[in-house]
Amino acid sequence: MTAPLTPPPPPHDQTPQQDWQAPPPAGVHEGAYEQDGPGMKTEVREAAVITIAVALGGALLGLLWVWLAPRVPLVGDQVGNGWVVYIKDTEGEQAIGVDGTFTLLALGFGVVSAVVVFLARRHGGVPLVVALTAGGLLGSLLAWRIGVWLGPAQDVIAHARAAGKGVTFSAPLKLGAKGALLAWSVAALLVHLGLTALFGPRDPDLYDQGPYPRDGYGAPLA
Repeated sequence: MTAPLTPPPPPHDQTPQQDWQAPPPAGVHEGAYEQDGPGMKTEVREAAVITIAVALGGALLGLLWVWLAPRVPLVGDQVGNGWVVYIKDTEGEQAIGVDGTFTLLALGFGVVSAVVVFLARRHGGVPLVVALTAGGLLGSLLAWRIGVWLGPAQDVIAHARAAGKGVTFSAPLKLGAKGALLAWSVAALLVHLGLTALFGPRDPDLYDQGPYPRDGYGAPLA
């Protein structure tokens, strides 16, 4: 007696619930990684170059400070065998103008450097922000020292003797408000972050690759 023939089992239904195991479309992950920007080593290398370039801009800031900063008038007088030096205009605001000129110039340099760096490197990143901040601080320090070096003589007694009794001469450049050294870095940081937030590239949406429907895992439905 032979066993009845049984039909083969029907093939499994390819329900939409099983399509979640399908690999994502070709090029999705590759495109995502391509838009992530260069690797960390490249970003660090670019950040180092930007730091040096921004810092060297401090030389121009120092020259402009020497040229535009108001002069504090001093007068020398001989008392016995010695000399005394005093401010000619005790109510003048030239000293405040020296600090204000440096601060305004530093803010302008911060804005310009942030715009230039953003246009050259739109992807941004932490190393780039650190480079702008460090470069601005180094540039401010360089500008300060150049201004002091190229400005009026630091030895006011010798300058008074050379000028003569009662003759007005300029005091050496002095940055009284040391907080002005941070103006460049703060301006560059804020402007660059603002430009990146408004005009920077957006991260690609991996779940929006076409009009066809997808399941909860982002895979296309059959």
